[in-house]
Amino acid sequence: MEVVCLDLEGVLVPEIWIAFSQKTGIAELSRTTRDEPDYNVLMNYRLEILEKNNLRLRDIQDVIASIRPLEGAKDFLDELRSLTQVIILSDTFREFASPLMRQLDWPAIFCNSLTVDSEGRITGFRLRQQDGKRKAVEHLRLMGFRTFAAGDSYNDLSMIMAADSGSLFRAPENILSEYPQLHLSTTYDDFLNTIRSFLDERE
Repeated sequence: MEVVCLDLEGVLVPEIWIAFSQKTGIAELSRTTRDEPDYNVLMNYRLEILEKNNLRLRDIQDVIASIRPLEGAKDFLDELRSLTQVIILSDTFREFASPLMRQLDWPAIFCNSLTVDSEGRITGFRLRQQDGKRKAVEHLRLMGFRTFAAGDSYNDLSMIMAADSGSLFRAPENILSEYPQLHLSTTYDDFLNTIRSFLDERE
């Protein structure tokens, strides 16, 4: 039995923090896991900027409400879910994810959560686990699943390496140059064909 594990932002939907950076005009908020390998460092950096600029959870959620899936992503995901089980493994937060999951017809997602005070300030974040994407893939394999994992950022690499097979999707040049051994897909058609080839290997 197979399961495909996908990253969310950059694979199925635009990067939330880049959209928020563009909306607020704060260029520093455009930094993502494509740039920073350490997720804890990245999130603490973001929280400092939010506090400095008096930005609240509602400000981010208002931007998320305007985000639509990447062109072709919904059709790709619909076709993939007709072929096999799919789980989205994301380092985003449940407070961000719901409007996006609604547009994708509610696929299963494992993500994190925020701590928010009574005035709507984001005061911290709670990760399900450190390196939770990799651990999810490892546990799926222990449960007897053949796994395929894909993403576009530093925080996806450990789950791709832990899976039976995997791929980068539209990853930036810095990651491609550091991990040239990983397959790269740049279109949803090629991405789906890559996953189909993995599924065709089933016993």
